[in-house]
Amino acid sequence: MNRQNNTSEDRKQNNSRKTKPDETRSHHGCQHCPPGPQGPAGPRGPQGPRGSMGLPGVPGIPGPAGATGPAGPQGSIGETGPAGGVLGFADFYALMPPDNSQAIAPGDDIAFPLDGPNSGTSIVRAEPSSFRLTNIGTYQVLFQVNTDQSGQLVLTLNNVILPYTVVGRTTGTSQIVGIALVTTTEANSVLTVRNPAGNSTALTVTPDAGGTHPVSAHLVIVQLK
Repeated sequence: MNRQNNTSEDRKQNNSRKTKPDETRSHHGCQHCPPGPQGPAGPRGPQGPRGSMGLPGVPGIPGPAGATGPAGPQGSIGETGPAGGVLGFADFYALMPPDNSQAIAPGDDIAFPLDGPNSGTSIVRAEPSSFRLTNIGTYQVLFQVNTDQSGQLVLTLNNVILPYTVVGRTTGTSQIVGIALVTTTEANSVLTVRNPAGNSTALTVTPDAGGTHPVSAHLVIVQLK
């Protein structure tokens, strides 16, 4: 009996010794144990493919202006421009007698029905007493007329009196002479010499003034620009 009991106890002890390594392995493999030290870095992997281009960034602040560069070489001389001075001219006149045989009433224009020297087609006659300024520009206008009465004369442009051109005389028998610059703002403007409306006296253009020959009255127009 003793031997059997000893054998049974020996078995238990052997079994106990066999299970301890298993318990040790189970203890080392538990999930609640702290991580071990980090291992060495592995070798670098191959380079990946290139990514797509990103969106443009916002423009930067402009930099300061650079220094002025040296002057360039002088260019070639340009073509000669048109000559200055007179661009056109015309002389219109009357001879008394027989022209202007009727007295010039206030509001009526003096006739200059005859053509003197002229430069072409830029200053032309419209009617015996009106004259067309073809081009827009500035014109010098001169006129002289003998009259029997004291009175006034004035230039009109497109049937509008130009107040700064009024000339006249109060006594004597001298000519009425006017000179002015007239600037047009539209092509084919019309110019006249007028006895101003509102005056009381009709003007008789003097025939044979100072002698026996017909006397002239002139309207000279020169385009300056």
